[in-house]
Amino acid sequence: MGLTATEKILNSHLIRGEMVSGSQIAIQIDQTLTQDATGTMACLEFEAMGIPGVKTELSVSYVDHNLLQSDFRNADDHRFLQSFAARHGIHFSRPGNGICHQVHLERFAAPGKTLLGSDSHTPTAGGCGMLAIGAGGLDVAMAMAGQPFYLTVPQIVGIHLTGELGPWVSARDIILEILRQMTVKGGVGKVIEYFGPGVARLSVTDRATIANLGTELGATSTVFPSDGKTREFLCSQKREGVWQGLEADPDARYHETIDMDLSSLEPMIACPSSPDNVVPVRGVAGRPVSQVIIGSCANSSYRDISIAASALESRGIDPSVDLEINPGSGQVLENADMAGVLRKLIHAGARIQQCGCLGCIGMGQAPATGTISLRTFTRNFPGRSGTKDDQVYLCSPETAVASAIRGVITDPRDLGEAPEISLPEVYLINDNGIIPPRDDRSDVMIIRGPNIKPLPEFDPLPEDLEAKVLLKVGDNITTDHIMPAGSKILPLRSNVPAISEYAFSAIDPGFSSRARETDSAIIVGGENYGQGSSREHAALAPRYLGVRAKLVKSFARIHKANLINFGIVPITFIDPDDFDRIRQGDTVTIPGLRAAMLNGSETVEVDIKGGKTIQARMELSERDRLILASGSLLNWVKTQNRKNV
Repeated sequence: MGLTATEKILNSHLIRGEMVSGSQIAIQIDQTLTQDATGTMACLEFEAMGIPGVKTELSVSYVDHNLLQSDFRNADDHRFLQSFAARHGIHFSRPGNGICHQVHLERFAAPGKTLLGSDSHTPTAGGCGMLAIGAGGLDVAMAMAGQPFYLTVPQIVGIHLTGELGPWVSARDIILEILRQMTVKGGVGKVIEYFGPGVARLSVTDRATIANLGTELGATSTVFPSDGKTREFLCSQKREGVWQGLEADPDARYHETIDMDLSSLEPMIACPSSPDNVVPVRGVAGRPVSQVIIGSCANSSYRDISIAASALESRGIDPSVDLEINPGSGQVLENADMAGVLRKLIHAGARIQQCGCLGCIGMGQAPATGTISLRTFTRNFPGRSGTKDDQVYLCSPETAVASAIRGVITDPRDLGEAPEISLPEVYLINDNGIIPPRDDRSDVMIIRGPNIKPLPEFDPLPEDLEAKVLLKVGDNITTDHIMPAGSKILPLRSNVPAISEYAFSAIDPGFSSRARETDSAIIVGGENYGQGSSREHAALAPRYLGVRAKLVKSFARIHKANLINFGIVPITFIDPDDFDRIRQGDTVTIPGLRAAMLNGSETVEVDIKGGKTIQARMELSERDRLILASGSLLNWVKTQNRKNV
């Protein structure tokens, strides 16, 4: 039987385990990326291992999230990251050089390679034929140290593309339609792989948009073949030497196949407040808009801002609309300038922002109260924009610019003939924003600001767990609910005691104070608990506050891995109806938890004070169990290192 493209990459990087669906394997990681919101902690974790330099083929540290320097903390973190990169053999992408996923696609992505990144949208590089996976910072630090990455063998879903996109319909509409069909939890435990004749009609940046938003399905990754379009893109980046062909065998089998005729698609839009709340644009057309932003890691390429500029060339922006442009990289900005694209945007009245994540992570660009904001961003979780009770819609650049022109949500096909966009055969290349490591790094001193605090130490798992249900929540709780982002909180990422004060503050402002008064706590939740970003602080901060277990109906992949890494036991209800039998404030006991963990027991009893008992499941590998028993991944690694001395 033939292999899918994903299986070919996994097989060529397999270190431990067997390619049996549902079993755990370990794969070699070729490249890593970190960004400043997660990178400081990943660096501290790497440093704790005592290794002088990274052991990957390539590691890159990007500064793209915490660009707003309202006090010393972000600037201090940037200096720390730059000096740390210089000391340990890591490439450093300066503030303003661009969003990690756009820059990595342009300058480092290589077909057939593996990439692990401490950002959930790392699968963007799958548009260039990579197996790119988002993970917590500690997993990335381990990969930087030369350790393999552990994952469950995913199911591979094939998306068979035929036909060709119509005028004013773009790659964003493809993935919005997939989100409509599969939902935000439909990709959990899966890799999404695209194949078929329709793929050849999509550029690499089109594919990157689709791969990026595959994260919102909950998918482990998204993989596109490496073909003539891939080679064309790499030639335009003067990197054709890294090209290699990669495609599924004709007789490859997928766990599931979805057929999509591109010619049948129409402009789509995700309504508040979930990326899968998708409807055709015509279904919500006419609603007044006050803000439109084109950018973020999903839609900030040269093509994306060029389509906006071309649409605006003979038209104006409606007086009621604020149009903002976030170019994805310095390369996009320079090439847009050289081609006259920026002049068109500026002339029309658009605001040009620096190259970075900005509004997508709540770092500025908050919309006005009670107004609609259209964004080409990745997420529209409640309040993520920085405005309470926001109304954020997610759409394509075409829909965004059409709505900016008309002042209401507009199907771009109503603008008439669509402009033709030509991509440069060779881009203007300028790598001055990337500082490569030098050969002799012995004299490099790491610069630490006062906001960078040491990693907390965690105790091993107790024999019996007695804990208070400190919080009970429902379905689709995101990492934004658990550990909010934004300009107030993001600068605290390297200070665990300080950032822990904000744990669950978006839904329960009193959580941290109650946690400090409780010896041991447990969180109860519903389906798809922990969806969203890769931020390990959503596990690290609760652990610091005494949370020792989370009992939910189901977990999102990255968050479950982060919980294990920091010694929080992830357990699930066997009977979903038991969710209603446990209340916030209850005291629960899990007798013999440590023994059950080490004995490989798949179930445990959860005794609720007052006489009720429920059964819960522990879906964990042997390695997961050893980590949890040790209290954290770092504890376990240190134990292993002592045994090997």
